[in-house]
This record gives sequence, structure tokens and C-alpha cells, in this order.
Amino acid sequence: MPPLDALVPPDPRAGLAEALDRYAGATGDGAIVAAFRAFLHARSDAFERTCPPGHFTGSAWLVSADGRRVLLTHHRKLKLWLQPGGHADGDPDLRRVALREAEEETGLRGLHIEPDIFDIDRHRIPARPGEPGHWHYDVRYVVRAGEDERFVVSEESHALAWCDVREIAADGSADASVRRMARKWLARLFHSSRRERARG
Repeated sequence: MPPLDALVPPDPRAGLAEALDRYAGATGDGAIVAAFRAFLHARSDAFERTCPPGHFTGSAWLVSADGRRVLLTHHRKLKLWLQPGGHADGDPDLRRVALREAEEETGLRGLHIEPDIFDIDRHRIPARPGEPGHWHYDVRYVVRAGEDERFVVSEESHALAWCDVREIAADGSADASVRRMARKWLARLFHSSRRERARG
């Protein structure tokens, strides 16, 4: 007979809280993590786009197989080059949301998502006809492309483009959170390269 806790399905909300704690420990971003956790525990509808103050979303930092480029989408509504992502629509597994959105928005197949949170960002979405202004609590994961990098532009985008991560990090006109992710990714590549040289 399996243990009782093995029969109880894991709680995705608790899983997100634990993942946020790991992210805080790894990055030192305790203040923003506290805001995310407070919203998670304050709202039972935090994963629904109908939640009045805002809602959780999932995004993908979608990197090429060599790690030097990232696939960005030109968002029709926001008119910015951003990472693929979207609404959870009730799904508290934001890792699954991020992978789904990456597949749907780019048409790429054979994508692989990493288990830990890469970045989080709370940003204001301006009011539009029929939709009041609200907050997005965006949780981002690294998604890696395979050898086939051919994408398909969806209805949600004007365009898709593979962009050099170094150029994004240095581009003062880029979205601030996209630049931050580019810098974080470059730092990660640098540390990985140093570890490989040390082992060699």
C-alpha cells in the first residue's frame, strides 16, 4: 500500500510558492517575491484573467540551441518586442503555461523547458475598451529550442525574430525587463563557460 501522501495530488499553488522561494534564495530578489507570494495567497482567482486587480501569467525566455540568441515576438497590442507568454486561464502550473504559450506563439516543436524560475516581473497593463487597467504577475522560464528554429508567426504578433542576446542587453530602447533577462542570461553563460574551463 503506497503512503497516504502519495495518493494526494500535489498542489500547484504550493509548488509555485516553493519555486518562488527558491528563486528568492538564488537571486536575492526577496521584495518582489514577497509581493508575488502575497498576491498568490490573497486571491483564489489569481490565475484567472477576470481577477480585477490582475493575474498571473507565464512567459518563456526562448533561447537557441547554442544559447546565443533569443526568440522575441512583436506584440500587436503593446507594440513591443517581448518574450512569448500569456494568460494562465486558470492553470496554476505556470511552467506548463509558459511552454504552451511558447509553442502556440512560435510554432516551434521539440522545445524543452527548465524546471526553475528564470525571472519574475510585475508590470501594469493599460486600460483598453472593455478592459480596465490591471497588473500582470509574470513568471518566466528558460525554454530551449532544438535544431529546427523555423517559426510561424501567430495572430498575436506582428513578427517573430531570433535576436542576439548581447545586442538586446546593450539596446537602450528595448523593454527594460527583456534587457534584464538578456543580462541575466549572459551572466549565466559566462559562469558556465568559466566552470567548463576550470574543469578542462
